[in-house]
Amino acid sequence: MEVHQTKIEGCFIIEPKVFEDKRGYFLESYNQEKFELLTGAKPYFVQDNESFSVKGVLRGLHFQKGEHAQAKLVRVLEGEVLDVAVDIRPNSKTFGKVVSTLLSSQNKKQMFIPRGCAHGFVTLSDTAKFSYKCDNFYNAESEGGIIYNDPTFNIDWILNKEDLIISDKDKVLPVFKEAVPH
Repeated sequence: MEVHQTKIEGCFIIEPKVFEDKRGYFLESYNQEKFELLTGAKPYFVQDNESFSVKGVLRGLHFQKGEHAQAKLVRVLEGEVLDVAVDIRPNSKTFGKVVSTLLSSQNKKQMFIPRGCAHGFVTLSDTAKFSYKCDNFYNAESEGGIIYNDPTFNIDWILNKEDLIISDKDKVLPVFKEAVPH
C-alpha cells in the first residue's frame, strides 16, 4: 500500500497493492497495522456504510459535530466519483483547505478523511457504489453541512450545474462562514 499526504493535515490518499492475473484481482482493502504505521492515524472503525448513486448525484458537504465527529475511510466499489474533503477544524493549520480526488473501481484508491472535516462526492459514472468506514456512530442531532457551491472553496465538481442531482436537504445547507465557527 502507498500512502500520500494531501494538503489537509491527517487526510491521505491510499493506493492498495493490487495483484492481478487472468482470473481477476486481489487487494487488501484495509490493514490496521499497516495503516497506523504509514499514516500515524489510529482509527477504530465501528460502522461501515454503503451508498448507490446515479450519475450527477452530489452528496455533501456533510460532517458530524463535537463528540460525534467521524473519521472516514472511503472507496468506490463500482463506478467513479469525485471525492471532496474540507478541513473545518478551526485550530488546524490547514483550516479551510480543500482536497478532491477521483476514486473509482478502476484505480481502487481510497481517501482517509480525519475527524473535523466535511465530506462530499459527486457521481461521474452512470452509477456508483460508494463504501466508507467510520470511526464513530452516526448521530442525527450532531449532523452538519456546508452548501456544495460555497464561494469560499470554489470546488470544481466537474459536471455542469444543471446535471447535478442534489437532495432538498443539501440544497439549503449553510455557507462555510455560517456552518463552522471561525
